[in-house]
Amino acid sequence: MTSPRSSQSGLAVVLGTLLCLGLASCSKPAASNTYQGYIEGEFVYAASPLGGTLVSLKVSRGQQAAAGQPLFELEQDFEQHARQEAAERLRQSQAKLENLRKGMRPSEIESIEASLAKAEAAARWSKLELKRRDELLRANVISQAELDEARSAHDQNMAQINQIRADIKTAQLGSRDDEIRAGEADVASQRALLAQLEWKCTQKKQAAPIAALVYDTLYRQGEYVPAGSPVVSLLPPANVKARFFASENQAGSLKTGQPITVTFDGAPQPFQGRITYISPQAEFTPPVIYSRESRQKLVFMIEASFDPETGAKLHPGQPIDVRVEH
Repeated sequence: MTSPRSSQSGLAVVLGTLLCLGLASCSKPAASNTYQGYIEGEFVYAASPLGGTLVSLKVSRGQQAAAGQPLFELEQDFEQHARQEAAERLRQSQAKLENLRKGMRPSEIESIEASLAKAEAAARWSKLELKRRDELLRANVISQAELDEARSAHDQNMAQINQIRADIKTAQLGSRDDEIRAGEADVASQRALLAQLEWKCTQKKQAAPIAALVYDTLYRQGEYVPAGSPVVSLLPPANVKARFFASENQAGSLKTGQPITVTFDGAPQPFQGRITYISPQAEFTPPVIYSRESRQKLVFMIEASFDPETGAKLHPGQPIDVRVEH
């Protein structure tokens, strides 16, 4: 498939060739500061980095598009479903992390506190029993073993109270730091995945990056567009330029910033511009300026730009006469 850039450049070359062949046949020599050339355009190609079927083409050829105006939209069902799934997984990860930071639920802590109250009641009873048996031992009513048994039961009750109090403190603190860090990492990962899928959804819709003429539309609605393939070519007025060629002797007298005047057949008035580029390397005379006398000569390519208002009135491939003002 021929690239849109090469096909549009070819148009300029063909038109320039026709112009300069006609000029070469004229017997009247051109002034030393007058050159033949053509209008060139640097196109902006709007494309999506993702492939898909073109479901909506919102502009047409020859239309003026404002900056930010929607140009086209590709199908995005898969990306939309994946984004919704990622959003749900992110909500689940956030809820899990919040739960880890909270620790146990209030009802679970209340259950542990009830166990503490029960253990404290048992400890109070065992304390009284220990005191009673100590008095009985002093009266030689019971043996030392029975007193030791009561003391052991009381010690067990007190140890259970300390354990339950530690459990309550741990429950109120929440999960361990390493579990919380793992939960935070999972949330960050899910958030990054969601951002990636949202970016993919936005890339399926493209808008004009700058106010420009819709020079061409390269696909029709319903066609499949490969990833990175241009759908719309735009020509901003500031990207319209004049291109002409000067011989080695002529190029030496030209400088960037030098004003030029452009005319063409049917022009309502001359158009003003300035030289913005002079090629540092010579090249053989291109086909657009073939003639018997000059085809063996080396020339330098010169480019000149216009203000946007002037550029909007010129068209790529248009043959022009360029007069360099000194």
